[in-house]
Amino acid sequence: MTFGSPDASFLFGSDSLGRDVLSRVLNGGWVLLLLAASATAIGVILGATAGLIAAYVGGWAETVIMRLVDIVLALPQIIFALLLLSVAGPQLWLLVLAVGFSHAPQVARVIFAAAQDVTERDFVKISRLWGVSVARVLRRDVLPNLLGPMIVEFGLRLSFSIIILAGLSFLGFGRQAPAADWGLMINENRLGLELNSLAVVIPALLLAILAVGANTFGDAIARACMGDESGEEAVIASSLGTVIDR
Repeated sequence: MTFGSPDASFLFGSDSLGRDVLSRVLNGGWVLLLLAASATAIGVILGATAGLIAAYVGGWAETVIMRLVDIVLALPQIIFALLLLSVAGPQLWLLVLAVGFSHAPQVARVIFAAAQDVTERDFVKISRLWGVSVARVLRRDVLPNLLGPMIVEFGLRLSFSIIILAGLSFLGFGRQAPAADWGLMINENRLGLELNSLAVVIPALLLAILAVGANTFGDAIARACMGDESGEEAVIASSLGTVIDR
């Protein structure tokens, strides 16, 4: 029965096609989280790489990279993703790439600002004087001191990825029916809100909880990784040790 009320068989009732809301919510949740994590990883890797190169190399590289970042930032994330999806259609791999690319400029700005201070510290300058390659300096000396900001940024971007992916599915540019997707479920069942409100309220509520929880979890991990100032000093001392060993 379409938009059936909750009972012993269907704890959250049924949707517009008589399907169990609970089973579809559970099935769509892990897929949404997997897609959001993949898109966030792409955005953080691309953005962090661009920000690190701009901060370390400076000069023309900084100017070119950061001006490109400013250009992309002029477009809202959802509009940027819609532009890519409207050209090639709602393909799953393109959906992940579109959301990931939309995160890269924000991540680049944050990592660039944080890396500017680290790249001017003495242990980085010593590595340069020793003729260590750029990739090795960034990997062994700069990145360990940016772990906290990167984890915080990952948690924040993960929450945005969840909302953007659900929003694109609601608009019809994400996963297509009959896939169990929370954004798609909200769109499919909104006309029967008066008959069985749980078909819309449950996926919407879980979206909010998952987005806020991902950001909070990222902040907690960042605080645990960063520790106090003595922990940062230990990382710096370790970096200096690796330079001396070379």
